[in-house]
Amino acid sequence: MKARFSLILSLAIALLVGSAPLLAHHGNAAYDSTKSVTMKGTVTEWWWANPHCLLMYDVKADNGDVAHWITETQAPINMIPAGWSKDSFKPGDVVTITVEPAKSGKPIGRIETVVLPNGKTLIGQSQKTLQQKDASEGHN
Repeated sequence: MKARFSLILSLAIALLVGSAPLLAHHGNAAYDSTKSVTMKGTVTEWWWANPHCLLMYDVKADNGDVAHWITETQAPINMIPAGWSKDSFKPGDVVTITVEPAKSGKPIGRIETVVLPNGKTLIGQSQKTLQQKDASEGHN
């Protein structure tokens, strides 16, 4: 019985140590916070999940090519006060979205704003929108 307890304890410790890197948060270096890109797209998926909500949508270029964008914002708990919910988007919704694009040029970004089909605007948690919020509240 003692050997079994030691084995389970050892496995639990190994699992905790091995999963520690998963708790580390990634930086903001992938996004160009000096730029904003606004586009109209058709929602394909909306993931309301930790550690970041993900909005996926297709953008059709003038030449007919379709780019599949994947954009992120903060965790659900941080987005609820700004009016976001798990039901904010459904596949097929046509939205106008402004993002901080990836420096790499890939179709990924961090959400600044999204204008919903009903005209409501959701504000994201990008570096730019957080700085604008702090400035308007007098926090510098």
